[in-house]
Amino acid sequence: MATPAPRTIVCDLSALAGADVETVDLLARLQLAAQRQGRMLLFVHASPALRELIAFCGLDAVLRVEPGREAEQREDPLGVEEERQLDDPAA
Repeated sequence: MATPAPRTIVCDLSALAGADVETVDLLARLQLAAQRQGRMLLFVHASPALRELIAFCGLDAVLRVEPGREAEQREDPLGVEEERQLDDPAA
């Protein structure tokens, strides 16, 4: 009987600011806990600094981390509009 593939849990790290070694430790512990439950974690939208820190700690082969989106690909935050002059025609 084949073992079913582990289900993946996606964790969005885009709101994470100021990541440090304790953050990497927490992510590694979360990964370990997920593996023990037959799950896999996928960390998405990680900052370049966090990805570099994970690599520096030697955990880049253990933690599945996807980079953040480029600035031009990001959506504008809700409620924020481009500023323009009132006499400019609507674009």
